[in-house]
Amino acid sequence: MRNFTSVHDIGDLSLALEKAMFVKEHPYADQEMGKNKTLLMIFFNSSLRTRLSTQKAALNLGMNVIVLDINQGAWKLETEKGVIMDGDKPEHILEAIPVMGSYCDIIGVRSFAQFENKEYDYNEVILNQFIHYSRRPVFSMEAATRHPLQSFADLITIEEFKKKERPKVVLTWAPHPKPLPQAVSNSFAEWMNATDYEFVITHPEGYELDEKFVGNATVEYDREKAYKGADFIYAKNWAAYKDPNYGKILSTDRSWTVDSAKMALTDNAYFMHCLPVRRNMIVSDEVIDGPQSIVIPEAANRVVSAQVVLKEILKDL
Repeated sequence: MRNFTSVHDIGDLSLALEKAMFVKEHPYADQEMGKNKTLLMIFFNSSLRTRLSTQKAALNLGMNVIVLDINQGAWKLETEKGVIMDGDKPEHILEAIPVMGSYCDIIGVRSFAQFENKEYDYNEVILNQFIHYSRRPVFSMEAATRHPLQSFADLITIEEFKKKERPKVVLTWAPHPKPLPQAVSNSFAEWMNATDYEFVITHPEGYELDEKFVGNATVEYDREKAYKGADFIYAKNWAAYKDPNYGKILSTDRSWTVDSAKMALTDNAYFMHCLPVRRNMIVSDEVIDGPQSIVIPEAANRVVSAQVVLKEILKDL
């Protein structure tokens, strides 16, 4: 594997899950694989789980790790071509990227949607510039439209906890005080569509995701119908995708908060969320603190998903 930006890069999902289970059981089995190899992790945005889990995964493989926060201690980077650089950005990404590539063997990039230009966001300009100019393998640590490491960890978690061969998995929108990217929701939908699960997306009208990510999912505006019989409830907020409301908050309707009454409609479903989570906005305390909450095992699986991806990239170096 050269680059990892979506489910399409991971290959056969069954085989990927086998590799994940091996990593879980034998996290230090491949420490020689990354010896004398350097991972550079570049953050344009804040991170906790992605930063720690990916660094841990690299260390498990014997890699050296460099972490760069673009907004803390680095020069501000210009990302547009053809601009007159007379503002507050003294370095262009077209010089910065090849320099970064010269210091490492693999690059991880985290860069969110900016909600200023949908075409710019959905063309993944930042991530693709790293792929094009770094001359190094690149993987996404969350980009404008996808968060594949999270979605891979989500899949691993569902496979570990599912009680039936074909569980019903529901992605539900929930309210949030700030507009959030569609990346986690897009990516989760894309990975779920790659399985044979029964997959349902529920949200208020106006929050429809890009059809290419919705895929074969059932879109259900009646949330009670969506929750009925569910085995997994995956809660996430996202801002509007469709024009002219791209990046906007259309609703903060608290009736969409995941609470005990809604979970009672399910088949004793597990609760999932990528974290960080706004308690009593996205989910009530009693649900996230309850026995069916698997957000911590889900977060722990972030090490596993990152380690599988890094192993596959290292194999092809």
